[in-house]
Amino acid sequence: MDNKYLSYIFEGMQDGTPLDEILLLAENISPSINLKLIEEVHHDLAAFFSGSHPDFQKNNLPYHNLRHTQMVVLATIRLFHGLHCNGILVSADMLRNGLLAAYFHDTGMLLEEGDPAASGTQYIASHEARSILFLKNYVTEKGLGDDIARDCAIIINYTRLNSDPATFDYHTHEVQIVGQVVGSADILAQMADRYYLECLPLLYNEQEAGGINHHRSALELMEHTANFYQNVALKRLLTTFSNTSTAMRTHFRERYNIDRNLYIDNIDKNIAYLRKIIAKCEDIECLDKYLKRHPPTT
Repeated sequence: MDNKYLSYIFEGMQDGTPLDEILLLAENISPSINLKLIEEVHHDLAAFFSGSHPDFQKNNLPYHNLRHTQMVVLATIRLFHGLHCNGILVSADMLRNGLLAAYFHDTGMLLEEGDPAASGTQYIASHEARSILFLKNYVTEKGLGDDIARDCAIIINYTRLNSDPATFDYHTHEVQIVGQVVGSADILAQMADRYYLECLPLLYNEQEAGGINHHRSALELMEHTANFYQNVALKRLLTTFSNTSTAMRTHFRERYNIDRNLYIDNIDKNIAYLRKIIAKCEDIECLDKYLKRHPPTT
């Protein structure tokens, strides 16, 4: 199958945004879902990140940007669709909550208008708490119920890499499923991105500026990425999130007649290529010779 066609399918893009695909799948899963609300959220988040909304400054982070957010939302709705096709039912309310949480999960790194911080990197370490606060304020402004904000807070906490859902406040099995979906989508969307390897130095810069870096250089982060996938990310996908990510294969089979999990395929390709070039290089300048893709800006 043509790689260009596969990339188009993978990113779900129509006119540079996956909104049409998100809405199509949401309606397929639950015809009663409020599509107008989802569309409003999509456009509002674009305004948050672009700085065209009066409450927020333009996003200044190159890794955790609008494109990342939209790719996580797309992966989220695809997992929900795969589960739906597998006979695992999720209510319209929980589908809405999962999408809300996916849209807002990294907004805590945005700067509010008049924010004293110089960069969103200053909030990286605690960004989930700020994301939850921003979502709560948004839900209130929209006149939605407090129960939505409560459930979405739990769901966003599933995206914290070091979190243990067993320690969270009590939540229903349905909220657990939604949390596992969004947590899985966050990992899959990042590591399967065709620009993931080129973006790793950008991630290093963000982490270093945010004071949460555990690597001495971008090269060291890249050297440790394969181990991170095997020992951290994959463990969360398989165990913490109950292997929910396998529903991606069902989605691609039912939606495109492609009987593959394109996300895992892409991750495997990224990790294999990274190992290959790391074996050849001793500095980041050498790696630059092998990493030629230019991530799109949003």
